[in-house]
Amino acid sequence: MKKRVLFIDRDGTLIQEPPVDYQVDSLEKLEFYPKVIRNLYFIRKHLDFELVMVSNQDGLGTPSFPEETFWPAHNKMLKTLEGEGVSFDAIYIDPSFPEDNSPNRKPRTGMLGKYFSEEYDLANSYVIGDRETDMELACNLGAKGIWLHEEEEGKVWDLPYPPAFVSPDWDRIAEYLFAGERRAEVQRTTKETDIYVSLDLDGSGRTQIDTGLGFFNHMLEQIGKHAGIDLTIRVKGDLEVDEHHTIEDTALALGEALARALGDKRGIERYGYALPMDDCLCSVALDFGGRPWLVWDATFRREKIGDMPTEMFLHFFKSLSDAARMNLNIRAEGENEHHKIEGIFKAFARSVRMAIRRDIYHYNLPSTKGII
Repeated sequence: MKKRVLFIDRDGTLIQEPPVDYQVDSLEKLEFYPKVIRNLYFIRKHLDFELVMVSNQDGLGTPSFPEETFWPAHNKMLKTLEGEGVSFDAIYIDPSFPEDNSPNRKPRTGMLGKYFSEEYDLANSYVIGDRETDMELACNLGAKGIWLHEEEEGKVWDLPYPPAFVSPDWDRIAEYLFAGERRAEVQRTTKETDIYVSLDLDGSGRTQIDTGLGFFNHMLEQIGKHAGIDLTIRVKGDLEVDEHHTIEDTALALGEALARALGDKRGIERYGYALPMDDCLCSVALDFGGRPWLVWDATFRREKIGDMPTEMFLHFFKSLSDAARMNLNIRAEGENEHHKIEGIFKAFARSVRMAIRRDIYHYNLPSTKGII
């Protein structure tokens, strides 16, 4: 069986990088990146990756960065990690300056020649680092990149070497490596509608919604934003007839995407929320237990809110419940019709957010039946 590797950067990834001179040249400057030790231990214990440190240390061994100032902090770092059950299979340090154009300097692969062999599965290996050059190294190795970088709402990373995963949080990196992605795409095409849905349950609330119905777009954006999932929905429907098919089929496609992304549901909370919306109180209780059911206790006096018929709200959630195979109990009270339905969508989103939360440290099915 071929070996998989985690090529891990040092400064800014394992330890914090000093902001002025970018040199960890004293014990006082040694500070571990938050959560890195416990997650490396988890990875070491539960996964089969070799751990390889790859670091550029500009000018190491020159008067500007003497070796005697480097090794005490470096060795202290290694000793601390070893004391917590984390050891590296190999460590590669390049001391050159950028202008030297050394073949060994990241993102070049001169130090890593041994991994270009039949012994290693580079396609399923990863480079973890905080710089774009680390993502370039992943590309040059034929591996995948995990970018330890702050996420920005609405930001799409337009890099020449796009990472497979972006997060500043080692908890999420370990979860990604252990349990994988929770993404799904659904294309649903009928004589009445053509619908595309993609979602990432572990996203950051980015949405791109276009259904042809302005108020419906706004409500679906609430699901993505408040559930913390990345959600894209594109719909071409027979709105010249009416709104029915567009709303119903969107619910079916979205529900199917949720079911696919959840997979076998190991480690999820499963259950999920009540929230006020000005004069309204809206509650949504949810169970991703595999048995669809809807209890709907909300009435509307208006025929439409925006361009969306109020009779379709119940129909939307019924179709969504059926396709996602979830139990929904929805109640709303209040006077303002807009606030009431927006509160329902937000409460649903927060309920989803709670129910899909995944714990890799308790990676079991949340059911006594052994299947949901």
